[in-house]
Amino acid sequence: MLQNPELHYLDNAATTIVAPEVADVINKAMREHWANPSSLYAPGARSEEALNAARAAVARTLGCKSRELYFTSCGSESNNMALLGAALTRRFGKGIVVSGFEHPSVQKPLERLAAMGYDVTVVDPGPDGTLDIDRMLEHVDKNTILVACMMVNNEIGTVQPVEQLGKLLKAKAPKALFHIDAVQGLCRVRLTPKKWNCDLMSVSGHKIGAPKGIGALYVKKGLRLPPLTFGGGQERGLRSGTQNVAGAVALAIGLNESNARMAAQYRELTDSRDMLIDAVRRVVPRAELTGDPVSRLPGHASFIFPGVTGEALLVDLDARGIAASSGSACAKSALRMTFRRPLTREEIERISMALEDSYTELTH
Repeated sequence: MLQNPELHYLDNAATTIVAPEVADVINKAMREHWANPSSLYAPGARSEEALNAARAAVARTLGCKSRELYFTSCGSESNNMALLGAALTRRFGKGIVVSGFEHPSVQKPLERLAAMGYDVTVVDPGPDGTLDIDRMLEHVDKNTILVACMMVNNEIGTVQPVEQLGKLLKAKAPKALFHIDAVQGLCRVRLTPKKWNCDLMSVSGHKIGAPKGIGALYVKKGLRLPPLTFGGGQERGLRSGTQNVAGAVALAIGLNESNARMAAQYRELTDSRDMLIDAVRRVVPRAELTGDPVSRLPGHASFIFPGVTGEALLVDLDARGIAASSGSACAKSALRMTFRRPLTREEIERISMALEDSYTELTH
């Protein structure tokens, strides 16, 4: 729950408020499943049962098998495990192709691999944030071991054509692995890794009403990644460390709640987004909408405001009870507004008026 009911929270792409029903489940799980799930005594066995049930529930949501799912601490860890691990499994080449709109948790491990001698090719998207699939595939050859593509851009909300990319990639380079960072798309776009010819996919709980500190990595059956952490051999040897049972249970409940919300409110979220975009354009005619005007997430709007930085607007809006975020789009400073529930007309009016007042004050 928000501490301040007057606050308009518009930064759900960064993190979400833990849903009340998820918080209740966490509380219960911490009290009932406190034991180490690797222990052999009865309380440990009950913790293991809860962990296995959560894994099965998350796997169902992602359309995969339980044994293809590994719990992690977050999307960043999942991305690092996937990319570094994938490179170490391939011996026939050193080529890696990645989109130019990736999260730092993808960029940084690939920079490390480049320093180790891997040939990393970055393919920039178009002005609207959409990848040219044909252009990306031009860089794929017999030496390509990995292709990585963010499913939804976190800054501008553009949804990438990952299904088409996966299909064409496997036709051209069957041995190349395909990784998708699906953190921003989780419970906003239906995830179907098998249909997408995806070998690895990362997700995170705190983007969908679950707590921080829990994520997951899908690893296609038959692919064995080398561990990056060593210890007790948890998560079938891939990620050592005592599992976060309460977090795993919360992720399962959060996914269920968020998927139901998406199915029920998708149209309303899209309408709210479009009304917010229209309202912003009305009060600040010079505002430039970033991203693809059609292939974008519901509940996601990002603007460039000429003459003022996104950071300056962010600080001023915070004083007016609007919590948004700033980022970069098209090499310019942008203001991003993201929400998980439909906005009322009154809320949109208040947000747009606050934005008008802030922009006018900062540019005069």
